[in-house]
Amino acid sequence: MLPLEGITVLEFAQFMAGPSAGLKMADLGARVIKIERPGSGEAGRQIAIKNLFIDESSMVFHTANRNKESYAANLKDPADLEKVKKLIARADVMTHNFRPGVMEKIGLDFEVVKTINPQLIYGVVSGYSSKGPWAKKPGQDLLIQSLSGFNYLNGNANDNPTPSGLATSDIFTGAHLVQGVIAALIQRCKTGVGSKVEVSLLESTIDIQFELITTYLNDGEKSPQRAKKGNAHAYLDAPYGIYKTKDNYIAIALVPLTSLTKAMNISLPSEFSSKETWFPKRDQIMEFLSPYFEKESTQYWLDIFEPLDFCCSDIYSYKQFLNHEGCKALQMIQEVETSDGIKMKTTRCPIRIDGERIFKRKSAPKPGENNASIEKEFNLN
Repeated sequence: MLPLEGITVLEFAQFMAGPSAGLKMADLGARVIKIERPGSGEAGRQIAIKNLFIDESSMVFHTANRNKESYAANLKDPADLEKVKKLIARADVMTHNFRPGVMEKIGLDFEVVKTINPQLIYGVVSGYSSKGPWAKKPGQDLLIQSLSGFNYLNGNANDNPTPSGLATSDIFTGAHLVQGVIAALIQRCKTGVGSKVEVSLLESTIDIQFELITTYLNDGEKSPQRAKKGNAHAYLDAPYGIYKTKDNYIAIALVPLTSLTKAMNISLPSEFSSKETWFPKRDQIMEFLSPYFEKESTQYWLDIFEPLDFCCSDIYSYKQFLNHEGCKALQMIQEVETSDGIKMKTTRCPIRIDGERIFKRKSAPKPGENNASIEKEFNLN
């Protein structure tokens, strides 16, 4: 039995942050019912990566919405809204990521909903929280990364501001929503009363930068300085970073500079002998090391460093990584199937319960696919 079995979640969310939270709850056993527009469904169905679609919905939609049900309802229609309120009365959790004020207009804001179901956990995802000068701005991953200072952590010193190659803000916000919802469910077990859980893309993106923002605030508010070449962390000493080798690249993490140069059988110049120089002279040290790394292959260096238990790694492409036995042993890839029998490969839930991996065969539903069965089960007609 999975931990969230018996929990019903109504998901009014779209795009990535809210649906990714629903995905994790579904993986952990919750029944997640997407409340969508009749016909077209949620807007995220048409947001595609590389224009890849599975049936009428994008492949990325399927990645964030597997193992869910879909109930189509026009929230502006009084009859449909009444049906949705009956669902709310029987649910444990509902989530949405509409802009501030939208749920109030519809009549499904927290103050109304808690009169329908006092035990409900009401989860809200916003872009910038519900108050402040940015409250009604569109909350989108790239915009949040750009506003939060995050883009000055990636790339090298002379690069333009560089965002993450992932929907980083969205995905962390979804994870934070799940944490808040599960905490609220535990609290409900103690009090019998539901609560409102709020997260925002901006607050989550601040949170994931906690070590760097804390450094900035307590170090004279000096801006982070990316390494000139091979940057991997704006605040860590050399030799931390990425180095070109004879045939590829190598990642060097938390290895003391003196230990590294000893293993490489090179003499460290006296100007770098003091540990106090390893951050302020980071660029010069990395430039000094680079020609030595380039003389030999990545495997040559790994054969020296790994027996010494150095934190170092080869740098793989997806093709190399996904075909490596180290990845295959994790069994992170699964096949899911739509109601039409279309199959696609995707990742599984990364959490194991009592040693068991969680695999879910069901892909995302079509808009309104489960209306008939849900209306019958919940006596909505």
